[in-house]
Amino acid sequence: MRPLTDEVTAQIEAPPEQVWALVSDVTRIGEFSPETVAGRWTGGSTGPEVGATFAGKVVRNGVGPTYWARCRVTRSEPSRRFEFAVGTTSRTVNTWGYRLQPFGTGTQVTEYYRLEPTWPVRLYWALLGRLRSRTNRRGMATTLERMRQVLEER
Repeated sequence: MRPLTDEVTAQIEAPPEQVWALVSDVTRIGEFSPETVAGRWTGGSTGPEVGATFAGKVVRNGVGPTYWARCRVTRSEPSRRFEFAVGTTSRTVNTWGYRLQPFGTGTQVTEYYRLEPTWPVRLYWALLGRLRSRTNRRGMATTLERMRQVLEER
């Protein structure tokens, strides 16, 4: 069975604080992600603090089905890390995040995901993990490349 986690790293010629401001602004994710086409803060949340909630509009595999995923910020370390859990308040399905490190005159940014090892997730991953893993990897690479283009144009 494929691992329940993966990551993609890119170099961006922008300082960590600019990269962090972009990756932690969930209202802009639709500009970058091939699957999450919109995002909005929910429950009175207005920014990337631990415990803040938001919803991401997902178009699965870029074609559907379409649904809103509930998310909660689990780590928010300006210029270093932004991470959020996807699921309900009582059950996390997966966690997505970004790790940032200064690198030369720019930033090394790593997007990652980690699936929770529940039996339904393990069964799903055993059946469709190869395809979903490939889709996730391509999506992370696309997201980081689109972010790189925006940040390096400044």
